[in-house]
Amino acid sequence: MSVTSVPRPSRVTLSTSSVYPLGPAAAFEAAAQHGYDGVEVMILTDPISQDVAALTRLGRTHGIPVTSIHAPTLLVTQRVYGTSDPWAKLDKTIDLALELECDTIVLHPPFRWQKDYAASFVDGVATREHERDIKLAVENMFPWRARQTQLQAYLPAWDPVPQPYDNVTIDLSHAATAGSDVLAMADALGARLAHVHLADGSGSMKDEHLVPGRGGQPCAQFLQTVTAAGYRGDVAVEVNTRRAGGKNRHADLAESLAFARRNLRAPRRNAG
Repeated sequence: MSVTSVPRPSRVTLSTSSVYPLGPAAAFEAAAQHGYDGVEVMILTDPISQDVAALTRLGRTHGIPVTSIHAPTLLVTQRVYGTSDPWAKLDKTIDLALELECDTIVLHPPFRWQKDYAASFVDGVATREHERDIKLAVENMFPWRARQTQLQAYLPAWDPVPQPYDNVTIDLSHAATAGSDVLAMADALGARLAHVHLADGSGSMKDEHLVPGRGGQPCAQFLQTVTAAGYRGDVAVEVNTRRAGGKNRHADLAESLAFARRNLRAPRRNAG
């Protein structure tokens, strides 16, 4: 007898960076308004993004869980948590994630000038994942470009695919800036693909984070392909709405959610 099964679809979540310069409270409110499944909190200088009690209250108020956290590994977060020690900041981020009961942290590879951190990065990530039972999903980045010059700004590399990380985040906007083939990346990663940042890009040297479908990335094909291959991790919408504002921002968030849901419908399988 044939049984039709529908695998659990990926959750579609909203990064707090998608409402920047508004804060986390606006992200939770927007996620609830539009029907997102959760929120990814990007830790910035805003104290709320670092405060487990405040984030818990926001989650309960809006009925929206924190599903992932973006560690403070950006240039603008070099002094977050009152320290420039990247391992100390990552350990505090893990503490926050475990208190919020979310199991995925997104982090960037080290900058090239963080030589000591970079030298121990691969082993340090693996050790923390094992000892603290959490996914540290290293994100793909891109070379920094100026005119005809490229600067390899990240160590051990901006491309995590050849690296021995157990968990990787694919950001489609970063891939556009790098000129990476996201379909080939996903295929090469297989089960190591742990998290997705959904956004589009035109291939500009700027990291654009466009609403999916408005750039040149194969966003729809990517979501359909990874779903068919068995991916069930979160898809976090991370789009730039800074210039949108008001109703236009909400329209962009609604459009991004609809795009993700439409292309994440899991294929039906018949089991004999």
